[in-house]
Amino acid sequence: MQPGNPGQDPYGQQPNQDPTAPQPPHDPYAPPPAAPYGQQPTSGQPYGQQSQDPYSAPQAPYGQQQPHQDPYGQQQPQYGGAPTYPNAGYPQAQGQNNTLGLVSLILGIASIPLVCCLYLGIPVGIAGVVTGYLARQKVAQGQANNAGQAKAGLICGAVGVGLGILLFIVAVVAQVNLPTQP
Repeated sequence: MQPGNPGQDPYGQQPNQDPTAPQPPHDPYAPPPAAPYGQQPTSGQPYGQQSQDPYSAPQAPYGQQQPHQDPYGQQQPQYGGAPTYPNAGYPQAQGQNNTLGLVSLILGIASIPLVCCLYLGIPVGIAGVVTGYLARQKVAQGQANNAGQAKAGLICGAVGVGLGILLFIVAVVAQVNLPTQP
């Protein structure tokens, strides 16, 4: 304490308070204490300055209008948010029909090992060739974009049919009993 100010501590502490004495628990969610009677709350600002939110728009001095405000106090129309677009950020369907190329590829690949199983390779290979041909027509018309799948299905289906026919010819000429039962 200073000798010229009895009862006032320059550091804002009360003179008779022991800092080691137990303090009552402080509730962090309680409202701030009210200012004593006769004093204006300063809200932490020294010298009576008004506190202003640093993120708010600057206030114009009293009696002056800000340039963006209507001097007659009319409401400005409120505009909505940014326009939303359907499926924003996701690829849109191109309207392509790639099913035939995929089916052709599956049937063509399956026809090769099925040649050994009861001659199933021949009909499956024919289906692979037909769907591969139809898929290539769709690619030529611009309705599909999987020309590689269609071509691979067509080739694999033709190989499956060719192997099936070759196996059948070998079985007839050599009169060899090939397994026809599973």
